[in-house]
Amino acid sequence: MLQVKNLNKIYKKGEYVVKAIDNLSFNVDAGDFISIVGQSGSGKSSLLLTLGGMLSPSGGSVSIAGHSLYDLKPKERATVRKKKIGFVFQTFNLIPYLTALQNVQIPLLLNGENEEKQYTKAKALLERMGLASRLAHKPSELSIGQQQRVALARMLANDPEIILADEPTGNLDGETSNQVINFLKEINQQGKTIILVTHDMKVADQAKKTMKITEGKFSE
Repeated sequence: MLQVKNLNKIYKKGEYVVKAIDNLSFNVDAGDFISIVGQSGSGKSSLLLTLGGMLSPSGGSVSIAGHSLYDLKPKERATVRKKKIGFVFQTFNLIPYLTALQNVQIPLLLNGENEEKQYTKAKALLERMGLASRLAHKPSELSIGQQQRVALARMLANDPEIILADEPTGNLDGETSNQVINFLKEINQQGKTIILVTHDMKVADQAKKTMKITEGKFSE
């Protein structure tokens, strides 16, 4: 499914050099649920963005289904992201002036779905998240947990094969955090491949496999 070979990411500012990703190689099989755990500054978020085609590496390769992501042209890489990869972020990244329904419709609109299909699918996804009564609410009118559920519904809109989750429980209370993790486990059981980064070992332990990252390298 996903192959990483000799991956590096270096940040430079003047003479100051940071190796955020230090020569990592690993494979992720279809249907895996992997957590990457590390403290702030360990390189875990840089790694996730690089796996998702959003942050060009300084060296090495990321391949999805045998196709090298960073050998593709930017438009081709964007198409792969749109069709195969779903993102969940700690900050949700919802558009504040759009309703919950409209936020979920965005990837469907970008994918060329007609208005009726956009509405029907977005509504069904929000209902699945227990938000049937919140379709017309804007993010500021929703609780933090509800905002994350809208973000999860939007992530599923284009039925991605790979889900990349960056601290998806970081802003949530314990109960809502458990709900999000249980949902990720549920869709993993349905065949989705999930890579989750977190600093919380309790969250990391819910995955099938955990990898610890320190200063850009896997320590275990």
